[in-house]
Amino acid sequence: MRQSTVTPTGREVTFGADEVIVSKTDPKGVITYANDVFCRVSGFREDELVGRPHNVIRHPDFPRGVFKLLWDTLEAKQEIFAYVKNMTKSGDTYWVLAHVTPSLDAAGRIVGHHSWRRCPEPAAVREVDAVYDLMRAEEARHRRTVEAAEASLALVGRVLAERGVSYDEFVWDLIARTTSLTR
Repeated sequence: MRQSTVTPTGREVTFGADEVIVSKTDPKGVITYANDVFCRVSGFREDELVGRPHNVIRHPDFPRGVFKLLWDTLEAKQEIFAYVKNMTKSGDTYWVLAHVTPSLDAAGRIVGHHSWRRCPEPAAVREVDAVYDLMRAEEARHRRTVEAAEASLALVGRVLAERGVSYDEFVWDLIARTTSLTR
């Protein structure tokens, strides 16, 4: 169940550069584990998170096309790095640099997902959000959620291709230019 009655406040919260938000989900994205940093930053208690879909923290402004890319990548049994805008229980915003990987059993079947999320640099958020603005505008042109996600993902693919990069390369370039994760 999505936190449908919560409205974004416009306030932004953050967390320490040395902190990591960790969660695990089942194959459908239902939370099975949430660390203390996740609980503190999101404003949810662990018992309010475990058993709920991970989209309980989805910010309504966040482009659906990025989530389509994330799910498509995970279903292909690949990892993904993405800048994600989330919303706390009270409606505040927080950005993360997410690293999400599928968890596979011995037969190679996806049995869940594991995500580590760090606090991104503000310069990276500004740059990625400008690209996400294009995606949000494209999504607003479509009534159906699925069509909106597909259209915005296709648009960002074209925009980044004009720059000569894929989404992964775009994210890695931002990481390299704005953080100490690669040093």
